[in-house]
Amino acid sequence: MKISKVTHRNDLRIRIDCGYDQKMIALIKQIGGTAWSKTMRAWHVPYTKEAYRQLRELFPGLEIEHFENREAYTSNAGLPPDNDNNRMKVEIANDTALKGKDKAQPDNFENQYIGTIKPVAAIQITLTTGQIFVRLPKNEADIQFIRSFRYAQWDSKRFCWVLPNYGKNAENLQKYFAGRPVSISDQSKMQTISNADHPTYSKLEMLVINNQNRQLKVYFTFNQAMTEQIKMIGYARWNAYERCWEMACSDFCLAELRLVAQRNDKEFRYQHIDKKQVKPRRVHSGAANFRYCPNEYLAKLKELRYSVHTLETYKHMFEEFINFYPDTAIDEISDQMIVDFLRYLVDERNISGSYQNQSINAIKFYYERVQGGQRKIYTIDRPRKEKFLPEVLSQEEVAMILNATVNLKHKAILMTIYSAGLRVSELVNLKIKDIDSDRMQIKVVQAKGKKDRYTLLSEKNLLILRKYVREYQPKEWLFEGVDGNQYSVSSIQANLKIALDKTNIKKRVTVHTLRHSFATHLLETGTDIRYIQSLLGHSSGKTTEIYTHITIKGFDKIKSPLDMLDID
Repeated sequence: MKISKVTHRNDLRIRIDCGYDQKMIALIKQIGGTAWSKTMRAWHVPYTKEAYRQLRELFPGLEIEHFENREAYTSNAGLPPDNDNNRMKVEIANDTALKGKDKAQPDNFENQYIGTIKPVAAIQITLTTGQIFVRLPKNEADIQFIRSFRYAQWDSKRFCWVLPNYGKNAENLQKYFAGRPVSISDQSKMQTISNADHPTYSKLEMLVINNQNRQLKVYFTFNQAMTEQIKMIGYARWNAYERCWEMACSDFCLAELRLVAQRNDKEFRYQHIDKKQVKPRRVHSGAANFRYCPNEYLAKLKELRYSVHTLETYKHMFEEFINFYPDTAIDEISDQMIVDFLRYLVDERNISGSYQNQSINAIKFYYERVQGGQRKIYTIDRPRKEKFLPEVLSQEEVAMILNATVNLKHKAILMTIYSAGLRVSELVNLKIKDIDSDRMQIKVVQAKGKKDRYTLLSEKNLLILRKYVREYQPKEWLFEGVDGNQYSVSSIQANLKIALDKTNIKKRVTVHTLRHSFATHLLETGTDIRYIQSLLGHSSGKTTEIYTHITIKGFDKIKSPLDMLDID
């Protein structure tokens, strides 16, 4: 028979391992709080002095042998070989052998047998506002205890265990390691969170940050009721890195958040953050001694059939990099110099995460693909990609924009983008032959990802296109510029801005917003998301699923579970 200290369902217990014996089991059941664990396949009793005293009384012949005198640690690794550090072995001798013997038993179970076991190295516990970091020597029993906490996980970078700091987690940790050399650093008593990555807010506040009119970030100290109420709003997801809730930026979400703060007696604090202005490039192409992108770099891009847009992006970004070190040959630029350049982009240029990722890819392309070098991983961390929900117009707002567009060509362009869900690059590449009026389809040739697809041709769009063709008589491209070439993307953007200025729409609208609106309006009218994926030309359905987080169609039919309860 063996007894050992274990953690079961976040509670310390005395585990009893014994063979099947009805008489012995009947005696164990007399101890208050006894229970059988299917997972451990053993009986267990409360980890208390009273429970241990009852064990001694029920089994007076217990002989305890603990392991502190055995060779527990290896000299090379400095780690315990097994999980016996906190385990006592209990053997029941036969009645004849025990006659006339009075075994001296310890009076303090917890201190005598649990507290005397010492680990090789000190255990370090750091308590923060939201997390607990635990560093400890390798020990199977301790690891199983840590894993018993909900959401506990191993952090390979910090080389420690990370647990959420809520409930009795900190108290149970300190109780488990009581009597062992433990170093505890308590930083959780700070009432606010204030550093470079997290804003400052008090326990009495709900802080809502409007990030570029695209995303709301919601900060508040842990409150289970508020958490459940925010989940009911919809669109919300937890950002573990920034320790906040994120959701789409909309008047509906803001109004609901105000109600949540009011219900929980929190002060609603609102902040609006605009996108930081990007500083101009360090060297322009017109400057003296400007270093242009090597010909072999451009040749390799064309050889691998990169798109024209990607070619131009990589070219400009690589030129910015090599002109950052004007006196150093390209092949002599070291890895550390590359890291310094990337840090310059972040610290001084205030570039976005997407721009930084593209710069890294442009640099890696030269050294790995052009020069044929080995794949490299630079020590600077790639940025966490911002996840914004796209801005979407209502059907009434789309109508306002189209009605405000007077020029026939401009109206035909905007109508075609919205009615077919086109990218602006796809619109300018359309040819007259791509319009199939018999099948009411538009063929999109070699779009993003070098894919062809068919999308919708609406009846109203066909009428406006026929009127436009009769008046402007294009030759090859559906929409031609002044010189007969493709219509420019910048002109489309300028035309949309002119139309927006004539309306009272305050949203951050771009040409691509019309494509997002097309997908959202289809979803709201009941179109299967798989068809929407095909019309948009998405390779993955996960890309299309973002529109399910935007639409509010059907929310009025969802009933809160609170309304189903029979309460006064």
